[in-house]
This record gives sequence, C-alpha cells and structure tokens, in this order.
Amino acid sequence: ALLFVSILYPLIFVLSASFSDPRAVAAGKMLLFPVEPTVQGYQQIFAYREIWTGYLNTIVNTFLGTLINLAVTIPCGYALSRRDMPFRGAFMVYFMITMYFNSGLIPHYLNVRSLGLLNTRTILVVGGAVSVYNLIVCRSFFATSIPWELHEAARIDGASDARTFFDVVLPLSKPIVVVIALYCAVSHWNSYFTAMVYIQDRALYPLQLVLREILLKS
Repeated sequence: ALLFVSILYPLIFVLSASFSDPRAVAAGKMLLFPVEPTVQGYQQIFAYREIWTGYLNTIVNTFLGTLINLAVTIPCGYALSRRDMPFRGAFMVYFMITMYFNSGLIPHYLNVRSLGLLNTRTILVVGGAVSVYNLIVCRSFFATSIPWELHEAARIDGASDARTFFDVVLPLSKPIVVVIALYCAVSHWNSYFTAMVYIQDRALYPLQLVLREILLKS
C-alpha cells in the first residue's frame, strides 16, 4: 500500500498542478488537489499547432520503430540461442562490445550524413534498431524457455529453420514479444536526442522535441 501511494502521489500531483494556478503551485500552496482551478495551461498548449504534428510524428515513429525493432531483435535473439549456430559466442561478444564502446557523436553524425539519412524519418525509426540489452533478454528467453527437444522434433518432421521459428517457436514466445515491444515503444515515445541532432525539418519534430521547445520558451 505504501509503495502504491508513493507511486500514485506524484501522478496526482502533476495532474492537479496542470489544473492549478501556476503562481499557487510555485508558491507551494498546492499539496494534492488543484488550487485556484484553471484550464488556461491546456488552452495555451492546444493552441500551439505544432504539438499536434509532434503527436502524429511520435505515434508514427513509435509504431514503425517498434515493428522494426521486433523484426530484427526477435529473430536475432532466436538465432543466437540455437545450440547448433556456428560462432554464436563470438557473435555475442561482438554485440556486447557495442554496449560499452561506441564511435562517438561526431563519427556517427558523419556516418548518418554519408548515408543520406539526415533530416529524414528513417533515422528516427531505423537508428538504434537493435538494443543489445533487449537482444540478450530475447536470447535468454529462447535458450531457457523453449525446450531443445521441440527443435529436434521439428527437424525430424522435416521443418526448416524458418518454419521452426515461425510455426513452433514464435507462437510460444508471445510473452517476450510483448515485453520487447513495450520496451521499444516506450523508448521511441520518449526519444528526443536523435531528432534534436539529426532533424532540422520542423515537420518531422517528435512530440518530445516540441515539448522541449515549449519549456525553453516558457
């Protein structure tokens, strides 16, 4: 109950603050319920037309980006979980190195520019398509939750690797698919740094970047 209250209170506070007079909130007069209720803040936000463009861009980016994340991460995690995959240990080491070392912002920017992805939606949905953490989670799930005997039975029945994955493994992996989809969707929804660095066209600004501008202007 205490944990529930500790989580619920900040949410109620923020919601109440949005309906309260800003001066009353700044003065510390509001503790839980709205003080001097007003909807002026909502009127000003909704009058800012670019926020609707930001919402649309974020929804599109989240949907497309999550699909791409799943299409890449789930099969890759499955392949790395297979006992009969050659050099799977070396591949895992290769992937894990990227968790601790990266090229840096400037080389990455030059690479994105050379690929012609600057100022495009593609960089927002394809950039970072594989999270190594999510990949390790998928690999661990497939390795521990899908019995190897199912693979052997499918092979005896004449199923190819692709058919084993789609007809046998994937239907049994709905929990991990939902978890990874949730991780990726939240990541895309909250993402702003990629757009801030690589996007100049305001028509492509995601919601988080629009909100950042509103906060800076206020």
